[in-house]
Amino acid sequence: MKRQIISGIVYIEMNDELGPNPVAWLPSKFTQIDLMHIAIKALTVLTGEKGLVPESLVILPFPSMNLKGLIKYIKWDDESRRGGVAQSALVLLFQEIDDVIFYKYLNDLSIPFNNLVSAIINLEKSKASREEYIQVIEHLEFNISSLLAELEQQEITQQETEAFPEQKLKDRSLIDYQFKIIIVGDPNVGKTSLILRYTDNAFRRNYVPTLGVMVSDKIFKVENTVVQLTLWDIGGQQKFQTMRQQFYRGSDAVFLVFDLTKPESFNNIPKWFSDVLEQVKDRGEELIGFIIGNKSDLKEERKITSNKVNQLASKLELGFIETSALLGENVDHSFSKIAELLLKSRL
Repeated sequence: MKRQIISGIVYIEMNDELGPNPVAWLPSKFTQIDLMHIAIKALTVLTGEKGLVPESLVILPFPSMNLKGLIKYIKWDDESRRGGVAQSALVLLFQEIDDVIFYKYLNDLSIPFNNLVSAIINLEKSKASREEYIQVIEHLEFNISSLLAELEQQEITQQETEAFPEQKLKDRSLIDYQFKIIIVGDPNVGKTSLILRYTDNAFRRNYVPTLGVMVSDKIFKVENTVVQLTLWDIGGQQKFQTMRQQFYRGSDAVFLVFDLTKPESFNNIPKWFSDVLEQVKDRGEELIGFIIGNKSDLKEERKITSNKVNQLASKLELGFIETSALLGENVDHSFSKIAELLLKSRL
């Protein structure tokens, strides 16, 4: 693969005397403090669940390590253990920026984990050595890495085929128009989720965490015109304020995203618009854009009315679209509409 998505794998047992105990791990660079942190958090999450262990994979954050963990919990009968039941967990660690890959392909990734459950239980019952556990972990790492490579290739092929059903894009000169769309708004309003839902592309993202920007693209046809939208997902955190202004330049359109359940994120839309407008005003062209009210699926938690947003949109001379990145409602429509308006302005 082009880059290493898996940061490590740790196998943890619930030891009657020691508590959460890391048994085997890859790579060897983990410190004992890291291992104990992973072990304690992964297994103590089940405390208070009356012995119930989730059958599906679970994703847990480890923010102090800038990692997340994909966890497979294992449970089996063992009369030698306290309560006659034994528990353990396989934790696959990955960078937070790659979480969309694991959320998107959770069902696919469960298969390699499930295939190893019997092997793990047999190792536990036979009091196997650490080296034998490492062999199982290496096997899991290989299978997951192979699966991720296959899914990545599948995404690339599917994206190119959908854009050009008669031929794959090999010559960039086939693209008639390229447009830069910046997506801004407060943190946690769903900007990244909107882009992922639209591009359906978890792997091919260029992300610079120190600058707080992620760049994705999608190529498609509008009638007989081939269009490429380059989508700049710009971090909303205060620490990125100075840097993000540089990314606004050269923008053709803007999405100002807020959360329909969070009034503060809506109240900040004018600030975001002014922030963007300040950087593009010198070009002498009107900035095309939409206010995007995301999370429309949370109807009972909604705090902002459509009438209120329409008033602001009219004042800023922008459009307004409600979306649900979770359900996919109006997501394709939003990007298609902006592409149509941009094409109309160029023709």
